[in-house]
Amino acid sequence: MRLKDKVAIVMGAGSVGPGWGNGKATAFRFAEEGAIVIAADFNLTAARETAALITDAGGRAEAHACDVTQSDQIAALVAKVMAAHGRIDVLDNNVGIAETGGVVELPEADWDRVFAVNVKSAFLAMKHVIPIMEGQFEQSGQGGSIINISSIASIRHTGVPYASYYASKAAINHLTRTTAAQYAAKKIRVNAILPGLMKTPMVEKSAGLAKSYAGGDIEAMWRARDAQVPMGHMGDAFDVANAALFLASDESRYVTGIELLVDGGITLKIS
Repeated sequence: MRLKDKVAIVMGAGSVGPGWGNGKATAFRFAEEGAIVIAADFNLTAARETAALITDAGGRAEAHACDVTQSDQIAALVAKVMAAHGRIDVLDNNVGIAETGGVVELPEADWDRVFAVNVKSAFLAMKHVIPIMEGQFEQSGQGGSIINISSIASIRHTGVPYASYYASKAAINHLTRTTAAQYAAKKIRVNAILPGLMKTPMVEKSAGLAKSYAGGDIEAMWRARDAQVPMGHMGDAFDVANAALFLASDESRYVTGIELLVDGGITLKIS
């Protein structure tokens, strides 16, 4: 019960296909540890699937549709949560997309879309949630924890040409650091998780990634990604979820502004 009775919003709590995405696994782990989980996703059906998995396992969850690139939808979600629960203790920004293409090949519209989903979403979510956490600090001395899901692509080239993904995830890192510094005195902790090569439905459904790795062969892509990792295999969504659980819990009460690598050691490699 490391998150007993904490109210946790997980943005991107659905999954694009069968299996466990990072947001879905994080929502489930939070609920396992006692949190009241707000499973938010652009796809309401996917959010409901996650919420049902949680409630079937004896946890507490509710599903909400939310386009995280739209300020009014995030504001409405926050208002609903406050009306129902009166507080927000954890915000997990787990929304992200990847479009392949370097700066020459990538269409401008794709660049704008990736930045809207990967960066603007976190900006807007924090814009609406941080004032709630500030109020909690003023009332009780307890602020909250914000977790932004970045990527090792934010700090190194991964072998795949996706300029917008690299740049947007790097932006998330610095937005995390500077926001952490601004709100540390109010006990609002802001940290980033940098997953490495993960085996998730999002990666499986990315035709551009499969093409870059193995000409579109999914199984060959899995083998190639496993071989890149010093531990010999990719991580999975629960590796990210467990890192998020630590950052959401009071165990990390003195931790803010960090970039937590969850990558099997791949960023230790020279090439």
